[in-house]
Amino acid sequence: MALVREILEKKGKQVWTIGPEATVLQAAQVMNEHGVGALIVIEGGRIVGMFSERDVLRRVVGEQRDPKTTRVAETMTPEVVCCTPQTTLEEAGGSMKNRRFRHLPVVDDDDRLLGLISIGDLNAFHQADQEKTIHLLTEYMHGRV
Repeated sequence: MALVREILEKKGKQVWTIGPEATVLQAAQVMNEHGVGALIVIEGGRIVGMFSERDVLRRVVGEQRDPKTTRVAETMTPEVVCCTPQTTLEEAGGSMKNRRFRHLPVVDDDDRLLGLISIGDLNAFHQADQEKTIHLLTEYMHGRV
């Protein structure tokens, strides 16, 4: 069974974070600058929330708040589900599907942030695995294996 650590090994452990006192405008600028759809909110070295494009739409635009003065802490999602490098991809994908979120922080046993996987990462991993299987089956059918 494939594990989350396999995605992190290929993807790397770069994670974009922001503090809870930053403004929504600052958070949006960081997300745009780095081409990401979510930031992990960190305070005192610990995960305290997740701030995503969905939070901007629902809690800022939808509530007509000013992004220049609204703090990330006021609009972030405070309940963050995490996984470990040993979590299976099936379990990670099931959590994302059942709880309807697209980003999953990866933490160690002491809840220290190690990385972040997205639904896109899971899809890419599965697609590469399927392409490998197709290639091997094709080679087998043509007697090259």
